[in-house]
Amino acid sequence: MIASHVKRAFKYRFYPTDAQAAELSRTFGCVRKVYNLALAARTEAWTRQERVNYNATSAMLTAWKKAEELAYLNEVSSVPLQQTLRHLQAAFTNFFGKRAKYPRFKSRKRSRKSAEYTTSGFRFLDGKITLAKMAEPLDIVWSRPLPEGAKPSTVTVSQDAAGRWFVSMLCEDPTVIPLPAADTEIGIDAGLDHLVTLSTGEKITNPRNERKDRARLAKAQRELSRKAEGDGTNRAKARRKVAKIHARITDRRRDGLHKLTTRLVRENQTLVIEDLTVRNMVKNHSLARAVSDAAWRELRSMLEYKTAWYGRNLVVVDRWFPSSKLCSTCGTLQDRMPLNVRTWTCDCGTTHDRDVNAAKNLLAAGQAVTACGAGVRPQRSSPGGQSAMKQEVSRREP
Repeated sequence: MIASHVKRAFKYRFYPTDAQAAELSRTFGCVRKVYNLALAARTEAWTRQERVNYNATSAMLTAWKKAEELAYLNEVSSVPLQQTLRHLQAAFTNFFGKRAKYPRFKSRKRSRKSAEYTTSGFRFLDGKITLAKMAEPLDIVWSRPLPEGAKPSTVTVSQDAAGRWFVSMLCEDPTVIPLPAADTEIGIDAGLDHLVTLSTGEKITNPRNERKDRARLAKAQRELSRKAEGDGTNRAKARRKVAKIHARITDRRRDGLHKLTTRLVRENQTLVIEDLTVRNMVKNHSLARAVSDAAWRELRSMLEYKTAWYGRNLVVVDRWFPSSKLCSTCGTLQDRMPLNVRTWTCDCGTTHDRDVNAAKNLLAAGQAVTACGAGVRPQRSSPGGQSAMKQEVSRREP
């Protein structure tokens, strides 16, 4: 179902003044403290078989602010503190709904540094954002314009491990509308030698972003390992250097995936992918690094919300569907198909490229789902008896 109004997060870099950086750092610390206090309170109540909701933790926050040892909570805006309690409530809702694990405590070193402001915690005027408790607007690098007339409903400020500052504004984007219907369908087979292989025979090269910077990353990590734990300044510099390399790799990977997924969604009405279990694949120590670098889960996530935005169809084929072992010409199922076999010849005389054949079989399975439901192709028996399903995607806020 396509939402009539799509909310998108527009993310920009900004460069805070010393005073703004100090204020935001205090806010990050207070947000983390309140989250951990509330999680501890709810966990203790959980052991007593009691339920504590958002309203109860909000009342606790009022009491914490009056305590002498927590008086510093009054020095920052109350809006991010209330928002972190809402985030904790959402985490417990997902836990009780069996969609996530039990919430974990935030770490000063490892957790993401961020603070979310609602409309009462910032002022957006003449294209400038001024946060609560700050006298000056943020110095934002407007790398792309906001939609005309857009007004942020929430503003999230964050700092990554590389020390870069970001501001993310959630706005309604009226420019996101369904694309004109297309008559093209495509099967997409993910791989390592090639990032994806399409049923048309096209192969998209795997950029292997991590491999390009592997030597530089290894050197930086060696330098970090030689820094003593107590050597605060030098160790922090070495850690920041490692983080910058990781950020460079992540930025390149995300940029490439955005370009690829946008192109596929614009050109095709129906896209068929395989339901890969990346979590299990990374347990294979021989493939974990390459699988993580390929970012198949992020690829699928982008396809999910972009097809929802632009009125396209995404079909996800069951992971047990034998796309590689099935002849796309005659339908014969091979007994075995080791990973080292890249081309093979069926008894019908057709010679297949393994990945192109798999993409064609995925497309056929997706077409079966669209036309008359799943279960019309050879498959391993699974709960429900279906080998593929049409992806149900709700509105996405990236």
